[in-house]
Amino acid sequence: MRSNPRQSIRAPGWPFSSRPVRLAVLVLATLVAISFLSRLPAWSLLELRSFDYLSTVDDPLPPEDAPVIVAIDEPALAQINAQWPWPRRLHADLIKALRAAGAKAIGLDIIMAEPSSPENDAAITAASAPDLVLAGDETLIQAPQADQLIRTTPMPQFTAAGARTGIASIELSGDGTFRTIPAYRDGFAVMLAAAAGKAAAMPPAGAMIQSFGPARSYPTVSYYQALDPPTFLPPDFFRNRVVLVGLSLQNAPEIDKGGADTFATPYTVHTGKLVAGVEIQATIYDNIVHRFYIAKGALPLVALAILVAAILAAATVWRSTSWLTLAAAIAAIGVFAVSSFAGIRFGHVFVSPLGPSIAYIAVAFGQAAFDFAEERRNKQQITRAFSQYISPELVKRLTEDPSQLKLGGERRTLSVLFSDVRGFTTIAETMKDDPEQLTTLINRLLTPLSEVVMNHGGTIDKYMGDCIMAFWNAPLDDPDHAMHAVTASLAMQEEITKLNRELEAEAKAFGTPLYVLKMGVGINTGECVVGNMGSTRRFDYSCLGDSVNLASRLEGASKNYGVALLLGETTAFLVSGRYTIAELDRVIVKGKTVPAPVFTILHRANDDALAAHALFLQAKYAGELVEDDPRFDVMAAMIPELSGYYAVMRHDAAQDR
Repeated sequence: MRSNPRQSIRAPGWPFSSRPVRLAVLVLATLVAISFLSRLPAWSLLELRSFDYLSTVDDPLPPEDAPVIVAIDEPALAQINAQWPWPRRLHADLIKALRAAGAKAIGLDIIMAEPSSPENDAAITAASAPDLVLAGDETLIQAPQADQLIRTTPMPQFTAAGARTGIASIELSGDGTFRTIPAYRDGFAVMLAAAAGKAAAMPPAGAMIQSFGPARSYPTVSYYQALDPPTFLPPDFFRNRVVLVGLSLQNAPEIDKGGADTFATPYTVHTGKLVAGVEIQATIYDNIVHRFYIAKGALPLVALAILVAAILAAATVWRSTSWLTLAAAIAAIGVFAVSSFAGIRFGHVFVSPLGPSIAYIAVAFGQAAFDFAEERRNKQQITRAFSQYISPELVKRLTEDPSQLKLGGERRTLSVLFSDVRGFTTIAETMKDDPEQLTTLINRLLTPLSEVVMNHGGTIDKYMGDCIMAFWNAPLDDPDHAMHAVTASLAMQEEITKLNRELEAEAKAFGTPLYVLKMGVGINTGECVVGNMGSTRRFDYSCLGDSVNLASRLEGASKNYGVALLLGETTAFLVSGRYTIAELDRVIVKGKTVPAPVFTILHRANDDALAAHALFLQAKYAGELVEDDPRFDVMAAMIPELSGYYAVMRHDAAQDR
C-alpha cells in the first residue's frame, strides 16, 4: 500500500494529481459528507450509544447525601400481603414513619389523581406537608385531528394541604433509552430538591444524565422495613436524608421482558437490565443538585473536533500510506474516545468521538485508496512497459516490488547480448516483392528467439530488423546473469536449427526457395547505465556504455572468426566453470590501447586438443603462422567445431604476407 509521490510515474495532468490538493479536496468532501450523515437518525443513535459506553466507564458512585430508595418490591408485597394498589392510608403511615425517623424530604413516585375511599384520601391529606412531593404525569396524545398534552396531577386536596406536585414523566431516546434530563421546571426531582431546601440548577436543553451504576446502586430498603425503622433498620438511617418511594423490583427485569415503571439507561449496555423509575428520579435529583449533568457539545465545538481530526489524518498521510496508516487510525480513534471520556468526566461536556473518528478514517483511508489505485496504475504501467521485454515471472516480481526499478538510470553490471541473422539483407532483397512473406519470416524468427531470452530471465532491449539486443541483471538482480545469457544464446542457436528444418520441409512441400538462416551472437559483461531513457512522453528501458558497444562489436566480429558465438573476457571467465572456453583472438576495443581477448564455447574438445589450441594461439600472436602451415589442418581435425575459424586464420596468414 506504500506510495511515494516522488516516485510516481503517473502521467501529468490527472485530476487532483497534486497530493496536497487531493488531500484538501478529500478533507472538504469528508466534512460535507459528515454534515449530511449527521442528519440521519442512525447517526444520532450511534452517537448516543457511544455516550452510553463512555459515560459509564469508571462512573462515579452516588454522592454521600444521595436519596434513599424505599422500594415497593417483592419482599414488601409478600410482607404486607395486600392487593396492589395498596390503600392510601398505608402510604400515609409510611410518610409519618419517615418523618419520625428524621427524613428531610419525601417523594412519593405514585400518582394519586383519582379519589379512593374518603378514609384513605383523608389520611393522605392529613400527612401532606411542604416536605412531601407527590408525582404527576404529562402525556402527549396524538390524534389525526390534533395533538393534545394531558397533565395528570395529584388530587387538589393533597396540594391544598401543603404537598408539592412534581412531574415524574421522562423522555426516552429513539432506541427507548433514558438519557436526557427532563426540562420540567416543576419536575419531580426539582420539587424534591426544593422540599429538601437544596438549590437545583436547571440544566441546558438536551443535557444528558450521568448515571451512577446499574440498578440498585442507590441505598435501598423495602417498603415494609421503612414502615417500622426501629425494628428493621439501623438508628438514624433516614435522618436528614431525602427519601423516594416507588416501585422497584428486587431483581431488575431484563430489557426484552420489560416491567412496570422500568426503563433502559446508559448502563443497560453493560448489564442488559432495566432500572426502576424511582431510581431514575433519584439519579435526576443528584444530577441537578450536584450539577453532574452532561451538556451536549455545541455545534461549533463538534465541527472543530471533526475538522481537527480530518486535518490530523491529512498530516498523517501527507507523504505516504502503508500498514502504519491502519495503526495510526486505531490510535487516533482511541485518542478521540479518551478525549470524549475526559470531556464527560472532567468537563461535563459530551462531544461524540463518532464524527472525528469517521473524519479521520475517511481522509486517511480515502488517501490510502487513492495510493492503492495509483500503485495499481503504476504496476499496470510497469506490466505494459516490461511485458514485451522480459518474462511474465520477472514482470510479476517487479510489480510486487517496484523499488527494484530505479527510474532514470543506475549503474549496474550487465551481461549484454546482440544477435543477428547472417545474410538477412540478401534474403530481404529477394523478398522485396512479397513484404507479407518477409514479415512472416521475421516474426517466425524473432518469436522463438524472444521467448528464449525471456525464459532465461533476460530483458529485451530492442529489435533492430532481424537483430535482438537483450541484457541480464536488470531491472531485477540476477547473480548468474552471465551464465543465463550464454545459456540463452545456445538455446537460440537450437531454435534457429528447428526453424531451418521447418523451412526446409516447407520448401520441399511447396517448391518455394529455401532460405537457410544462420545467426551470430556476441555477449559481453561489464558496467553499464540502465534505466528508462527517452522523452517524458515516450521512453524505453535500455542500457548504455562501452560494454554494450563491445557486445555489439563481438556479434559483428563473430562471422570474421567463423563461429556463431563470441564472448568478452569477463563473460568467458564467469561461465568457464560450466562451459569449455576457447580463446580466439585479441582485439582492440574503442577507447582502449590494450587488446582484449575474445572467446567462444566448445562442446567437443578434449584436454589434448585444448593444449594444442593454446600452442596454436601462441604461434598466431607471435606471427609464426604461414599459409601452408600444417597446424591449420591438424587443429581443424582435432577441433572440428573451429574448422571455420582455422580456415579464416589461414586466410589472414596469407593476407599478412
